[in-house]
Amino acid sequence: MEQSYERISVQPIAGSLGAEISGAYIGEGLDTAAIAEIRRALLRHNVVFLRDQHVTSAQYLDFATQFGEVSEYPFLEGLPDYPDITPVIKQEDETVNFGGIWHTDTSYLERPPMGTMLLAREVPPFGGDTLFANAYAAYDALSDGMKRLLSGLRAVATSAKADTSRTREDLIRDFGRKEARPEYTAEHPVVRTHPETGRKALYVNIAHTARFADMTEEESAPLLRYLHEHQVRPEFTCRFRWEPGSLAFWDNRCTLHNPVNDYDGYRREMHRITLRGDIPS
Repeated sequence: MEQSYERISVQPIAGSLGAEISGAYIGEGLDTAAIAEIRRALLRHNVVFLRDQHVTSAQYLDFATQFGEVSEYPFLEGLPDYPDITPVIKQEDETVNFGGIWHTDTSYLERPPMGTMLLAREVPPFGGDTLFANAYAAYDALSDGMKRLLSGLRAVATSAKADTSRTREDLIRDFGRKEARPEYTAEHPVVRTHPETGRKALYVNIAHTARFADMTEEESAPLLRYLHEHQVRPEFTCRFRWEPGSLAFWDNRCTLHNPVNDYDGYRREMHRITLRGDIPS
């Protein structure tokens, strides 16, 4: 049963995850009770959406910092006056979109973000939707035998997988961070326990997970292929259509996403903020 809210209205958009929030305009400076309810909705639905948020960068950043400490994206510079806000832009003549593959954000870092916010500044007249997948549901649907097999396994994530590197080439050319390392790697549990909800989530993704710890990529490939296909089954997903001023806020600890690249010839500009997370356990 859906929980009750006093400051906001929450409407689920799919059975597995995702909800639209109304009654909250972040430019007005929401009180602590409204912020607490948004956080509660996030923990319940994995990803929440707020429409018509036509706000300044300062207002956007102020909203984000009420949920945690902002962290930088290692490969891209932020806006000149707001370095904690990363512009994600696809120009009309570009054919590859940033992050256009199923993933959880920067899982190759020792402390991946707890959450990500994305604010639409300019969107194409059609296309450019984002898909989200529920990593709790993916874990829960596994057989008991598979859960036993995965228990205790760790996986190595890298920023250098070829398909993923290709999706950031255009942005690095225009907004690349000079001090970025050539590659970031980290080792995390295949099944992580959410630090706030206590629920278990499948924590691998096709964009960054290269292999299981103490195994070769070749040895790891068959099981990883199954997990990657399993975790994005349609019944675990929702789809969001953007409008100017739309804001998405997802829990990176239990949610995957995939921006659909079906709008060649049109410009799209999004502003991204990531929030510092913990070391997965």
